[in-house]
Amino acid sequence: MLAVAVTALASWGAAESAAAHPDTATPGAPSVGDRLFPGLGNGGYDVEHYTLDFNYATAASVQSVTAQATIEARATQALSRFDLDFDGDSVQAVSVNGRPANFARQGEELVVTPRSSLADHRDFTVQVAYTSGPREIPPNADLNTVLGTAWFATPSGSITAAQPSRAHRIFPSNDHPSDKATYTIRATTPATSNFTANGELAGKSTRNGRTSWVFEEREPMASELIQLAFGNHTVKVRGFHHGIFVRDLAPTPELAALEPAFSRELDHLDWMTARAGRYPFRSYGTFASDATFPFALETQTISLYPDFLFLPPFPASFYEPIMVHELAHMWYGDSVAPARWSDVWLNEGHATWYEWNYGNDFFGINFVDRIHAAYAAGDQLRALYGPVAQPIHGADDIANMFSPNIYDSGAVVLFALRQVIGVRAFATLEKAWPTLFAGRSATTQEFILLASLIGHKDLRGFLNDWLYGTKTPVMPGHPEWTVDPVGVPAPLRAQTVVSPLLKR
Repeated sequence: MLAVAVTALASWGAAESAAAHPDTATPGAPSVGDRLFPGLGNGGYDVEHYTLDFNYATAASVQSVTAQATIEARATQALSRFDLDFDGDSVQAVSVNGRPANFARQGEELVVTPRSSLADHRDFTVQVAYTSGPREIPPNADLNTVLGTAWFATPSGSITAAQPSRAHRIFPSNDHPSDKATYTIRATTPATSNFTANGELAGKSTRNGRTSWVFEEREPMASELIQLAFGNHTVKVRGFHHGIFVRDLAPTPELAALEPAFSRELDHLDWMTARAGRYPFRSYGTFASDATFPFALETQTISLYPDFLFLPPFPASFYEPIMVHELAHMWYGDSVAPARWSDVWLNEGHATWYEWNYGNDFFGINFVDRIHAAYAAGDQLRALYGPVAQPIHGADDIANMFSPNIYDSGAVVLFALRQVIGVRAFATLEKAWPTLFAGRSATTQEFILLASLIGHKDLRGFLNDWLYGTKTPVMPGHPEWTVDPVGVPAPLRAQTVVSPLLKR
């Protein structure tokens, strides 16, 4: 409650200051100043809702998709012009409040100049007619190439995977998790194709060989979590489970083979809600794609996986903890998004925590042993990747940004915190964080403040050392644990079970 109050007071103070000292209209900033992605996001406005319309002309996996983005936003300053992030194929027209606007493309920015300046604190609507579409991934492409493509072809159709910084290849946006919005996603497709997006199906009709689809994501979503699944796939509806609408998605020929894995998610939901509290969205599901890509991804309300994860030779002891990892992101990373990408440990540290706990509870993969191994590798990881909450790698190498230091060391920080505040207070914190900050973007310092409130002690010094220090602190309650020195040629011990996937 204190964290929310502090944030609200800070926002109120900034708003009062702006209202008391109105400025002449000026351009919005071309970024939000994220240290890891300095060109990402934009200033001067807050997006409230996206309506995205896509026209898939054919059933082809690779095609040019004509689209329109309607963006409802509120100005946070008097704007003479503003930027949208966009790296799609082409832009045909832009309007602001129904009137044609001038626009120019500058790198990955779409610079929009309305006919009249926009007043501070006023709502406005932008419409962009454009084209983009799914592309082929080259054989043996590295992770950066796959993620840079964002919207890519699969044997059965196409999918999207935009995290962390490529949603703006799919649609014009304020492409940063600090600006979440609700979504209406509409598509027209050949009647022989299926389409699924985030949220819930709100409408479907077929006429003259074309099907129109409408999906509503009514909870705020970061742009990087968008999912557009198109092609020859089948939706398996499991119905409502404790008020959560559950549906799964797979290429039609593979649905039966994938069912053993899919059927486990209801138990996963029960296990996670017992620990994290009420599920934050209206629906959930598992999406297995027949594309071969080296990651799993928590696209909001429907987690994305490569189908090979659920097929022999991989056993349930391998894939179920990963499914729980992605499910945990619905609370930690999706409902509560990182305010800056340096805060991504809040996503991955929590998801790893629940992944490892689930492996301990159901498959005998000892949780404390994994924490101990990750702790021992702490100094080596910090030397390679920077402090846990201040990664030194960003857009230049996504695999380095999503390093073991974010996942494993993030879980170690949570273990150290539990050692200090106790099991009961930690359990309270784990439910309070996604409850109090639901639908928002939050910072590491807000997490520290809430932990201090619930733990009844000032944890700023303790957690700042763990999160921003270049050396791994002594583990509370385990003075016998030691840290491997930097430069030791032995392999890193952080991953006690090696995974071929980058769990995001």
